[in-house]
Amino acid sequence: MSIQALTSTAADVSNPSTARPAAQPRAARYAAHTARVLLGLVFFVFGLDGFLHFMPQPTEPPSEAAMSLAIAFVKSGYLFPLIKGTEVTVGALLLANRFVPLALVVIAPVIVNIVAFHAFLAPSGLVIAGVLLVLEVGLAWTHRAAYRPLLTARAR
Repeated sequence: MSIQALTSTAADVSNPSTARPAAQPRAARYAAHTARVLLGLVFFVFGLDGFLHFMPQPTEPPSEAAMSLAIAFVKSGYLFPLIKGTEVTVGALLLANRFVPLALVVIAPVIVNIVAFHAFLAPSGLVIAGVLLVLEVGLAWTHRAAYRPLLTARAR
């Protein structure tokens, strides 16, 4: 290595404006991508299942309260298709890597209700609901710059 190369390397390290950022670990580089794809797959597949019914139904019946809520969603005539349509749309957006911050905002109330449903009515699925919540919050944190204008105290 030449002396000129050594001095330019030393200058790069001493000057913060020209120093290269530390390389991220391989897992950290792919964490947001993996979370986005997993969340997209979950909502796309389970949203489609709400219309096409291709997944097997659970063998044990849900609690009476959980069943009452599900029946009310279906009997309303619009709420269940609205939720499942939202899931399919958001899942497709996440898988296509398009409008990800918007998709996360749209799906957030659905995730809150999934967590509440499993916390209060069907605790057996609380772990999966927690994983969905962690994926959502992690992706929202990754895209936090997109939400900064929404969180201003005063409109301009």
